[in-house]
Amino acid sequence: MAMFCCVDVDYQPTGVTAAAVGFASWADALATIEVVVRSFDAPQPYEPGAFAKRELPFLTTVLARMPALEAILVDAYVWLAPERPGLGKVLHDACGVPVIGVAKTRFDGAVAIEAVRGDSARPLYVTAVGFDAAAAAAHVCAMHGEFRIPTLIKRADALARGNR
Repeated sequence: MAMFCCVDVDYQPTGVTAAAVGFASWADALATIEVVVRSFDAPQPYEPGAFAKRELPFLTTVLARMPALEAILVDAYVWLAPERPGLGKVLHDACGVPVIGVAKTRFDGAVAIEAVRGDSARPLYVTAVGFDAAAAAAHVCAMHGEFRIPTLIKRADALARGNR
């Protein structure tokens, strides 16, 4: 069975929480599997344009507890600009799985497909590696949820923030 996964990471003064939400079909409303990993390791400091250094260790830890994946959706860009890898590309290189970046804000220099969901006036910005970007954007648009952010992407965010 194909398995896709949304991931997110939340940073707090007392630690870092990473969450992964696995699902079998793009239209699924509920996760097939949910994994949450809490770490008390201090993250790298935030550096604009170098988000991967901070986030990658926590993502690989939570993904190691997931079954084999067809693709990973991450709340970030795959490419920050042509020839400038973002978190998604770094994650793809680390785990060998196609990565779809689903960002909420535009990043200057990034080439992304604008995906408008439902009645939202604001698009999501979709990038991909190892997966056709246009197909990725269509899948993001087809994901469950009537609002801008798909249900399972919201779920990964909620789990990372401790909202079970």
